[in-house]
Amino acid sequence: IDWNSKGIKHLLPIILTQDSSKMAEVETGAPEEYKKFSSYALPVDPDQDDKAKEIKLCNFSRPHMRAFHCSWWGFFCAFFIWFSIAPLLSEIRDDLGLTKQEIWTSSIVGVGGTIFMRFVLGPACDKWGARIPMAFILCAASIPTACTGFVNTSVGLSILRLFIGIAGGTFVMCQYWTSRMFCKEVVGTANALVGGWGNLGGGVTQLVMGSALFPLFKVIYDGDSEKAWRTVCVVPAVVVFATGVMIYLISDDAPKGNYSDLKKHGVMAEVSAAASFRSGACNINTWILFIQYACCFGVELTMNNAAALYFKDEFDQTTESAAAIASIFGWMNLFARGLGGFCSDKLNARCGMRGRLWAQTILLAGEGAMVLIFANTGSMGLAIFIMVLFSLFVQAAEGSSYGIVP
Repeated sequence: IDWNSKGIKHLLPIILTQDSSKMAEVETGAPEEYKKFSSYALPVDPDQDDKAKEIKLCNFSRPHMRAFHCSWWGFFCAFFIWFSIAPLLSEIRDDLGLTKQEIWTSSIVGVGGTIFMRFVLGPACDKWGARIPMAFILCAASIPTACTGFVNTSVGLSILRLFIGIAGGTFVMCQYWTSRMFCKEVVGTANALVGGWGNLGGGVTQLVMGSALFPLFKVIYDGDSEKAWRTVCVVPAVVVFATGVMIYLISDDAPKGNYSDLKKHGVMAEVSAAASFRSGACNINTWILFIQYACCFGVELTMNNAAALYFKDEFDQTTESAAAIASIFGWMNLFARGLGGFCSDKLNARCGMRGRLWAQTILLAGEGAMVLIFANTGSMGLAIFIMVLFSLFVQAAEGSSYGIVP
């Protein structure tokens, strides 16, 4: 062979590269597995599919912490628009001449919408990952939110809240995403933090919509409260739509990359959404946890819908002040859910799964005691204090659930 010929010189680098690749395969015993990222900012466990072993809250690097922050922020935005109408219900009731029963019906329908979506979105996450469903639901739910001003009847209000309620389904993606990104030693804390910070949107929307944006829009419309509530929901709708687009563009489905790429390179098998749903629905543990979670998250949804109306009607507060008081319940999500998940992880390290179950049992019992006391409190100051304790147990119980599920 004439190694100095022009053709051989041109091919030599390619031949050497191929030989090097083959030598690497021989040394490792197998072809190198596909990964989108060659290195990670967090320490990972290769035995758990490169899931992170730590949580660094001030880190925004891909894929682990970027998914963490997109998860809680997406859920926060969803909760914000889901309950953006709640602090305005007293104004809507008075302007449209609705009864208390019609208002409650709209609240029940709004929650019913998310129940159906959560059944659908679980299998969707198994098939496509959390990123795409999260982005889609945020963009879809922002459209009916922007249409709040077109409501004129009780039926229209219920239908509107039904479609806005699909935003609550983002909870599935929120929990699935962090469970996909963090290993079992810290997943309870990770899930509780993103769930808690996301649910914080339910408290912030009471404050922002009822005590900030609604009064501002009333000033803009020279004190016309009806024009104010009919237009104010456009603001969160635009923000949430933009958030959905952003999440789709800047995040990843799993530590090793997006599901489409993983399937394309043979790293991940194709999953049937129907088979995934069937597997979960036929597991008795699913239904046991369904009841346990209904006892804490169901209570929170009720409080998010009713708290502002309760303080306005029972203690003669204005719409703005009642919304500010009601927001306190949601603000406890800032730390209480994380606390519940942290306690669950610690008791798991000491007692295994039994420790996680004991944590949830104690917190649910405390929640039950607080709701009975709150319902029988006649003083507004004491009612607020009991509501804070009540919320603490509710959120911590939810956080302990997230340690059990994965």
